[in-house]
Amino acid sequence: MTEQSPPAGVGTQQPGFPHDSTALTAWLTALVRNREHGTLAELRRARVRTNAHIRAGWFGGDDHRDLFEQMAFLFAIYHQGRPTPSYGHGSLGAAARRIGDGIGRGPENPGAQRLLDRVVASRRIPWRHLQHTVTRLRSCEQPPPSWTGLTEDLIQWHDRKARVAYQWSVEFHTPPGATGTHRTNR
Repeated sequence: MTEQSPPAGVGTQQPGFPHDSTALTAWLTALVRNREHGTLAELRRARVRTNAHIRAGWFGGDDHRDLFEQMAFLFAIYHQGRPTPSYGHGSLGAAARRIGDGIGRGPENPGAQRLLDRVVASRRIPWRHLQHTVTRLRSCEQPPPSWTGLTEDLIQWHDRKARVAYQWSVEFHTPPGATGTHRTNR
């Protein structure tokens, strides 16, 4: 693997945080850029812990190792066969708004609506539904959510003050061009 120095501010852990989601995204996008197809294929093996999963887990520190391994899996699913990496943008709710076809996108698409409903109704992190969301975005040729932002949101999934699922739902249903109090794109 070719090691590259990350841009300023990327890969530096903030004091008090045992994880680095920005560094995880930088490492994963470097795998795509450097055409490390074998490592990406290892990451797509969800039921087997490979060296690639362990490396992804390092970015999560002791508290979030499993979550970072799962995020690497989702990233690898989205990037299968893609020649250029996508850092993504917006939250999962904003990304789900891009899911659809000739019937409509986002709230106008019954499949997208059902998928988001399943995601936001989950008490535990809905990995299976997140995988389905990423797969749908890939098949619709739409950009994914911000990988760094999604990782941070999932770290806060159980924090009632963060209200991650609620924010995703708001962003999914916000009309195009409307401005409001929801979070900004990451």
